Amino acid sequence: MLKQLYRIEIWATQKSPMAARRKEDRLSRWYFGGLASAGAACCTHPLDLLKVHLQTQQTGKLSLPQMSVKIWKSDGFFGFYNGLSASLLRQLTYSTTRFGIYETLKKQLPSDKSVPFYQKVFLAGFSGACGGFVGTPGDLVNVRMQNDIKLPPEQRRNYKHALDGVVRILREEGLKRLFGGASMATARAVLMTIGQLSFYDQIKQMALDSGYFKDNLVTHFGSSFAAASIATIMTQPMDVLKTRMMNATPGQFKGIGDCFLYTAKLGPAGFFKGFFPAWIRLAPHTVLMFVFFEQLRLNFGYFKS
Repeated sequence: MLKQLYRIEIWATQKSPMAARRKEDRLSRWYFGGLASAGAACCTHPLDLLKVHLQTQQTGKLSLPQMSVKIWKSDGFFGFYNGLSASLLRQLTYSTTRFGIYETLKKQLPSDKSVPFYQKVFLAGFSGACGGFVGTPGDLVNVRMQNDIKLPPEQRRNYKHALDGVVRILREEGLKRLFGGASMATARAVLMTIGQLSFYDQIKQMALDSGYFKDNLVTHFGSSFAAASIATIMTQPMDVLKTRMMNATPGQFKGIGDCFLYTAKLGPAGFFKGFFPAWIRLAPHTVLMFVFFEQLRLNFGYFKS
């Protein structure tokens, strides 16, 4: 009797297409990228805050450890999480949009062969542009809240949280200011998404095609680490200009060109100010983002019908 039941179970497994599918064949859902990015932001927010502080100092020469000590003395442990709500708002708008568009469009392409790299770059660039524009308000509030503790108490904006910041900017400065720096943020998002999503996909695909790697944590970690380094190099000059424009007082810069000339006074190194902290922040964020994303896909994704 037991042998008969065992044979029936084997037969059912062989005949059932769902039973034969592996979890590696699961596809991601459109919102997984936003959730993964928000989770990574909770872990890496202190590094992001330090990066913003180092980029916005015009005359100071404080190093990463010195800036950390300064924040600790002025605001304590919670000073490193200043603006966390804005960071989450940014990821839930910016990353959800770019991941959602990228993954949705990629699934529309023929699945019988690997997607060419140039198509991945095009999809990532378009997705990044959309995500950068949608995420501009969250990015603006994020930069301001992180930079607030650098200002004297009488000059601080003191946003209670991200939504309070959005409402106050709308009421006090208008809709145009809420999307101030959108062109810079969008351009940076294009480069960032190409560096992260398209290069991650390509490096992961090459690793899997080599036969030496499997669709597991080791491959996800290595691919995301390499993508983070590429993305940092591609976006750092744009990131410095974007941060300066978003943190500027109304009328300080006439436009991107004026901000460029202002930063150029520091020499070529001015455009890569805070490069090491930016890499230190982006590498863990990118690795955690893709690890979380892949775990969501493997455990909660769906099979293509």
